[in-house]
Amino acid sequence: MRQLTPTELERVKLLTENSVEFTLIEPTENGLKKSIMDATGSVRLYLKSQDVHDYELQGKGANQNGVSINSKIILGDTVVDTTTSLYRPETKDGDPRIWVYKLKPHAKPNDILVIIYYDQELFIINVTQLDFKSLIDGPKHNPLKELVKEINSDSNEVANELLGQLRSIAGRGFIPGMLQADTSIGRTLETLLGININSSRNPDYKGIELKSFRDKRGNRKTLFAQVPDWNASKFKSSAEILDNFGYARGADFKLYCTVSAIARNPQGLKLNMNSDVRYLFENSDKGTIGDFVAWSTEVLHKRLLEKHSETFWIAADSKMIDGAEHFQFKKVEHTKKPIVSQFDVLVEQGIITLDHLIKRNSSGRVVEKGPLFKIKPNALNLLFPPSEVYELIK
Repeated sequence: MRQLTPTELERVKLLTENSVEFTLIEPTENGLKKSIMDATGSVRLYLKSQDVHDYELQGKGANQNGVSINSKIILGDTVVDTTTSLYRPETKDGDPRIWVYKLKPHAKPNDILVIIYYDQELFIINVTQLDFKSLIDGPKHNPLKELVKEINSDSNEVANELLGQLRSIAGRGFIPGMLQADTSIGRTLETLLGININSSRNPDYKGIELKSFRDKRGNRKTLFAQVPDWNASKFKSSAEILDNFGYARGADFKLYCTVSAIARNPQGLKLNMNSDVRYLFENSDKGTIGDFVAWSTEVLHKRLLEKHSETFWIAADSKMIDGAEHFQFKKVEHTKKPIVSQFDVLVEQGIITLDHLIKRNSSGRVVEKGPLFKIKPNALNLLFPPSEVYELIK
């Protein structure tokens, strides 16, 4: 799929802000002529996750094994009732296909279309052509606004309870950190909330994940850590990655770098999201290496859902008082169930990146603090709905 324009990104953001799960598809000129669209990996994953359809269990042949889903094409003030065909043709190895009947008059080649499954129907909306903001936020009733309103979820009691505790902590002003380290802010907040410090992968507070950070402009936010699938990778350890791309810094040999799908970093590393085979690859520009580690997108999606079913992103000011760092917790961004299909898109767009934090110390021991998947600042509402901000101090 092509890179989204800034306008298209803003329109997609409106859906994620309103808790709408969806996938994206780009019809080509040839596809529109032949009434065929490839069901890409992200589309297949979305349909499977919504219990709509599993192409892996489907036999070949549109007539014999094809599936039809009641559908609606939203055109602003009106709706076109139609059906969507999900099938695998007899030819070309049965590559998964999708086609929305009556689509041709309402889409141009390379338009970006949103597909939403809700209440036993598929809804198709043209992101490139429709003004989502005026439709969703405007005063007039329309099909898109009504659909979004129905899907949008309410906040829960646990979130309100946690918010009250955070406001009480914020009211104490600057609070001394529990230790002098980068992790001090998280340790301090969890201690104040009475949370035991442990290495559990589960959310921190009654099902809500806590992500506290020093409120510095430009800082990316950590989503989660996830090691590669070594069985599916050319390299079999972090040490092997370090040996091939690391550099000396003082007494340590390390690889501390950010890797993006948009451009290669100084080490020649780049991410490659291959939704068709459902793997994210890390690639080297060295011809003898190429793709050297891989992550299953299914595992990455599961990790994202596991870690961020509901999250409080808590910003704090930091200052030194009598030689010790102190924190003033001041603001919360509250997100709920992420749109997992967006993860792949945001990696492709360079909005989600990966950080390596590998080093071999003077004793020869290799330590890996990642790999960490991070999202750009101010981009949470492209992935996490709903995105609501609460001020903790007046």
